[in-house]
Amino acid sequence: MGLPGQVEGAIPSVLGFDSDTIVTAAVAQQFYAEGYKFCLRYLSLGGQESPQDLSSQEATDILDSGLALTPVQHVRKAGWLPNGALGQQYGEDAATNAESVGFPAGINVWCDLEGAGSATSAQDVIDYCTAWSAAVDAARYVPGLYVGSAAVLTGPQLYSLPFEHYWKSQSRVPDVPTRGYALLQLFPSVTANGIGIDVDFTQNDNEGGQVQWLRLNA
Repeated sequence: MGLPGQVEGAIPSVLGFDSDTIVTAAVAQQFYAEGYKFCLRYLSLGGQESPQDLSSQEATDILDSGLALTPVQHVRKAGWLPNGALGQQYGEDAATNAESVGFPAGINVWCDLEGAGSATSAQDVIDYCTAWSAAVDAARYVPGLYVGSAAVLTGPQLYSLPFEHYWKSQSRVPDVPTRGYALLQLFPSVTANGIGIDVDFTQNDNEGGQVQWLRLNA
């Protein structure tokens, strides 16, 4: 059964948060009452499910609070080695897990690119990201890329990838030429309403692109 709500382009210049902790209905309502407008929560890598991964019930609770929602996939532990085959596998997992939660086509599903091992080449990362994006796109989701520390790629290499939505981490990372970022993660990480979060901020990117999220209209 699908989640309630409509796919929308993000409202620019609003605050939201991402968290690796379950957001209960009460906590979601607290965030919304404090002026937060959206939330990003994590999907598993497939076969590595965690009790903290996003479920259909949690997603419904978040949407019912008034917060918009979009999912991001976990990344492997620091030092992992990306390649094209892994990108296809994890992209398919991201799409399958988004579908199992109940997300409709057209929303951003985010690839978490960070923590690559020191032996990783730029081409390895390009192959990974290209395959991941293709798998998510084939499931009719909109691939987005979170650019974290140790992402390996330069700004021009990031822009050459088949993504149209970029999320800048709180780490020092390259700008994406021409397009820029549609989502910014602010420094530092904080605890709010009893859970650890990173605060995020929406903007239209330099080409007018917006985060595509799910929101339940009143």
